[in-house]
Amino acid sequence: MSRGPFGWNNWRGGFFSFRHSGWLRPLLEPGFRVDRWGQNLANIALQASAATQLKEVTVVKQKPLYEHLADRTIVNVEGSTLASGNTSLDVLTRAPGITVGSNDNLALRGRQGLLVLIDGKRQPMTGSELSDYLRALPAEQLSSIELITNPPAKYDAQGGAGIIAINLKKDQRQGTNGTANAAYGRGQYGKFTTGLTLNHRQKKINAFGSYAYTDRENFQKLTFDRFFYDAGVLQSSSIQRNNGRSHLQSHTWRGGLDYSITKRTVIGVVVGGLDSRFPGFATNRTLLFDAQGQSLPAYRSTINRRPYNPSITSNLNFRHSFADSSGAPSLSVDIDYDRFNRYADQELTTFFSEPGRSAVILDGDQEGHLTIQSVKADYTRNLRQATRLEAGLKATLIESDNDLVFEDIIDGVRTPNLNFSNQFRYKENINAAYVTLTRTLPKLTISAGLRGEQTNVEGQQAIGNEGFDRNYFQLFPSASVQRKLSDKHDLSLSLSRRINRPTYNQLNPFRSYVDATSYRTGNPYLRPETSYNIELTHTFKEKYSAALTYSITDLPIINVVQPASEGGFFVVNRDINLRTLQYYALTLTVPLEPTKWWSVYNNLLLYYNHFEGKVAETMPPAPGPR
Repeated sequence: MSRGPFGWNNWRGGFFSFRHSGWLRPLLEPGFRVDRWGQNLANIALQASAATQLKEVTVVKQKPLYEHLADRTIVNVEGSTLASGNTSLDVLTRAPGITVGSNDNLALRGRQGLLVLIDGKRQPMTGSELSDYLRALPAEQLSSIELITNPPAKYDAQGGAGIIAINLKKDQRQGTNGTANAAYGRGQYGKFTTGLTLNHRQKKINAFGSYAYTDRENFQKLTFDRFFYDAGVLQSSSIQRNNGRSHLQSHTWRGGLDYSITKRTVIGVVVGGLDSRFPGFATNRTLLFDAQGQSLPAYRSTINRRPYNPSITSNLNFRHSFADSSGAPSLSVDIDYDRFNRYADQELTTFFSEPGRSAVILDGDQEGHLTIQSVKADYTRNLRQATRLEAGLKATLIESDNDLVFEDIIDGVRTPNLNFSNQFRYKENINAAYVTLTRTLPKLTISAGLRGEQTNVEGQQAIGNEGFDRNYFQLFPSASVQRKLSDKHDLSLSLSRRINRPTYNQLNPFRSYVDATSYRTGNPYLRPETSYNIELTHTFKEKYSAALTYSITDLPIINVVQPASEGGFFVVNRDINLRTLQYYALTLTVPLEPTKWWSVYNNLLLYYNHFEGKVAETMPPAPGPR
């Protein structure tokens, strides 16, 4: 250290600091430069050149195909191999814990009764209708799928087994962007998917749109071996072989606009639609036997189905943040109007082996309209002591009108079938409110919520004047605790109460025939099921997890096949209530990366269901004639 002309200099690598009197201040204004000896230096400007220019740097991070969080599993569809040429149903069947059972019923970890959301909007369909809808929705339009077994209070209480939340793509890039895709695959039949997405984001406006076309052929083979008992004694049996083929053609479109009114306020509108045709043709061969195994007069049948399902959905949304800071109070409002239409013709032709007996044609014409209207508001804000508040209101109105006309055609003569024809109207109104408090500490997160729902349901058949009227209010508490035990170990516990209300098609008493003696129908006397659920999860290194789940359900809804009221060889497939269901499950998740280019997601599910209740006066299957 030495004393220079301007004070004490501290030399370190060519830089110095000094103290000066006020007389020196004018010399240190911007634009005035001095060297270490106090000499004035002119401004120096560096000219840009190819050697000094910094080129664009792109940082790319690929999301894992499956992410396991404390309360949900996320399937990242966008940009993955799952999106290529598949439908949304194809992706779901490959998601961990999802299975597709009889009548195309979806199950999560072995439990049916799921709530399916698409961009936060409830899909009121189940079974084959929901599966057909998901088959018509191309996977290229999906961003991710969330599988939530114990949802918090902000979600609808509907769905005793949990929630499948399907999130559509949203392009966040600036400027004008677009993608086009086409895929073709072939198994026994071909499948073709193509689509186009466009997005324009600039300053205050974001406009987006997408279109997709799907053309897929499918087949189904069913074998039914049935045994009919009376007072424990075998009376008859049947063997049925069904072979079906269907052809799906669908057009899916979506468009919207977001406008930033201010830096903290955004208003948006989204309109979408799906137009699908799913004609199918099936053949059936049935052999009938008496109690001694002797052949009885048999029959064969063919069935033609021509369903046409156009739908349109719309959403008006508002988002506002009350401050610029992160975690500031925010308010969101959504208004939705959806319209689902169904036109389904079915023609069942039965040929009998008895000489001289004419073929019988059962011609059915179904027209159905479903309207869903909803409005909801959600408010969030941070409180003191690392606590977050979430609260909201929601009102939903669902109206359904289904008209079905059947006619018998024998030797070209049409006769109205008054036993099968009917009109069914259904109305459901749900008003809900919820509040959730979440406190986050360094190694502990605690959340508790309460949701209340008032339900008003009406159903009415035009013929027979059968109907029901139900009104009830229920509370649905939920809670979760997440504890970080160490750098490698995490533990979480979640509890919730859920409800599974019958959907309109589960209540609709109309018939859909498989063959001359087998049909599917709704049950207008079906009651909602309620369940209490608890899940304990241990996570190791934020990758490997083990979960124990227990649930007890009152009046569980199950799908059964049982003798029909017509007697004889007639059977009916319908949903009924049992008394109770106890469910136990163990889920192990072990993702592995054998090499840098190969990752394997392993999911093991062991579950046990214990039902109590009465189904029908039937016996277990016994060996029969072949």
